[in-house]
Amino acid sequence: MSLHIREKKNSSGSISVQIIDRKNRGYKVVETIGCAKCETEKRFYLDIASTRLEELNKKLYPTLFDCTENKDKNDDTLEFISLSNKDLIPIGDELIYGKLFEDIGCSNIDINNKEHSLFKALVISRLLYPGSKLYLIDYLAYFKREHIDKNQIYRFLDALYSDSVKQQIEKCIFTHTKKIMDNTITVTFYDVTTLHFESESEDDLRRIGFSKEGKLNRPQIQLGLFTTLQGYPLSFEVYEGNKFEGHTLTDVLQKFQTRFQIKNKPIVVADKGMLSSANIAFLEKNNYKYILAYKIKNIDRELKEKIANLTFLDDGVIHTIEIEKEIIYKDDEDKNQKLKIKQRLILTYSSKRAKKDKRTREKALQKIDIALDKKNITKSDLKLSYYAKYLDIDDKCNIKYKLNPDKVQIDAKLDGIKGFATNDFTIKPEDVIAHYQNQYAVERAFRISKTDLRIRPIYHRLQNRIKAHVLVSFVSYAIFMEFERRLKLKNIKFKFSQKLLRDIIKHMHALDIQGKLFYLTFDDVQQTIYDIVRNK
Repeated sequence: MSLHIREKKNSSGSISVQIIDRKNRGYKVVETIGCAKCETEKRFYLDIASTRLEELNKKLYPTLFDCTENKDKNDDTLEFISLSNKDLIPIGDELIYGKLFEDIGCSNIDINNKEHSLFKALVISRLLYPGSKLYLIDYLAYFKREHIDKNQIYRFLDALYSDSVKQQIEKCIFTHTKKIMDNTITVTFYDVTTLHFESESEDDLRRIGFSKEGKLNRPQIQLGLFTTLQGYPLSFEVYEGNKFEGHTLTDVLQKFQTRFQIKNKPIVVADKGMLSSANIAFLEKNNYKYILAYKIKNIDRELKEKIANLTFLDDGVIHTIEIEKEIIYKDDEDKNQKLKIKQRLILTYSSKRAKKDKRTREKALQKIDIALDKKNITKSDLKLSYYAKYLDIDDKCNIKYKLNPDKVQIDAKLDGIKGFATNDFTIKPEDVIAHYQNQYAVERAFRISKTDLRIRPIYHRLQNRIKAHVLVSFVSYAIFMEFERRLKLKNIKFKFSQKLLRDIIKHMHALDIQGKLFYLTFDDVQQTIYDIVRNK
C-alpha cells in the first residue's frame, strides 16, 4: 500500500483533495477529504489530508480488527483490510446537529417515531445540504443505507404542518430561547421579508406583490419573524404575498401573546414600515412599549422646522423631542377612531448619512427639472413621485407646478438625521438607539435563512407543503443560532466561515464494520466542535 495526497481539478473549477493508494500504474481513492473552491479552503483540506495520511501510515486501521491483535506489528506479512469510501459513514450530522435538535426540545413534538426521524433528517439536511429536499433521498440511500421514497417526503410535509404542530415547535424553541436568556425577554425584534417561487401561477397564498428581492411578477409569500436582541428565534407567521407588511404586526403580536402568555411584555422594535396609526394604536391600547424608526423627512412642516433648527455638529449627537398628538386609525369595524398619545422622538446624526441624503436630493432635483420641462404634465405624474415634496402642487391641473426653495432648504437641514419614536419615557436615549441598531439581528436571521439555509426560491405548490418548508427552515435556523451561541460561550473563534465549518462537520466519519461503527479520530477542529456540543 502506497498512500499519497492528490489534488484533483474538477470541471467546475474546484479542487478535490484526496488520499489515494497507488498500485502499479493505477490508483484507488482511499478517502476524499474535501472539495475546495478557493485557495484558503484548499490549504485547509491539505492540512487535514496530511494529518489523515500520517494516521493511515501509522497503521491505525488494523487496530480496529481482532484479526491483527496477535500479530507482530513489525511483521512485514501484516495484512491490511482494503477500505473504500463506502465503508465510511458520515456521523457529524447526527453527532452535532442531531444533538442540538434534541437540546432545543424538538424531540418532544407529538408525532410518531418514524415521522420524527424524517422531520429531524429534513431539518439537518437543510443545515448541511441546503437545497432540494429530494437530495435527502439520495443522501440517506448512499451514505446511511436508508431508503425512502419521494412521495413519502411529500406526504409527510402535507401532514406535518398544522396549527398544533407549529405551536408545539414554537413552544419548545421559545422555551429554550427564554431559558438561555435567563427567563427574561425584554426586547423583541419584528420584521417581514418576501420569499419568491419559481412557478408563475398564483393562488390564495402565493400572490404577486412588492418583492424585497427584486423578483418582479413572481408569486411570493411573506414571512414575519420575531427574534430576541441577539437574534434567537421566538415565533413566525406566513402571510399572502400581496399583503401590506404593516398589517402583519398586530396579527403576529396577538398570536404571540396568546400563545406564550408573557406577563412582562417586551419592548417591540420594528422598522419604519410598521409606523402606521393602526399599529401604534394597537401597541398603545395593549400596553406594549415600542421603538419604531421615524420617517423624519415625511413628517408635518411644523415638526420638520423644529428639528431643522436643532444643532448637530458631530456624529453621535443626540436630541430628544417630546410629542403629544392625536392619531386617527380604523377599528375592527373599519370605523375611524381617535387616540391621544405621547411619544419621545430620539434624534441622532451621521455625517455619512448626510452625504448620502445630499446626493439623493441632488438627483431628485435633476429629475424635477426634466419633469417640469415636459409638456402636458399631469398632477399624478408629480404627486406619485418621490420628489413631489419639493414642489407646490395645486389641485387645479392648469396651474404650472413649481419648485419651492423653502422646502428644499428645510430638507437639506435634515440631512443625516435619523429618528426613533418610542412611548417608553424611562429608557435612556442611547439605549433606544442601541436597541434599534440591533435590528440587524432579525435582518441577519433573514440573510442566514436565504443564503446559508436556502429557504428560497420555493418550489412547492400546496399551502401545507409551503408552510411545512418554512417550519423546517425555522427549526434549522434555531439550531444554527444555538450552535453559534455555544461557540461564543466557550469563546471559540475559527478563522474560516460557517460554510467551511459545516463542511468540516460533514467529514466526521466512522467505519461501518458489520453494523458496528468505529469513530475515526477527529482532527482538532472536529474535536473542539464535538466537545462544545456533546459536553456543553
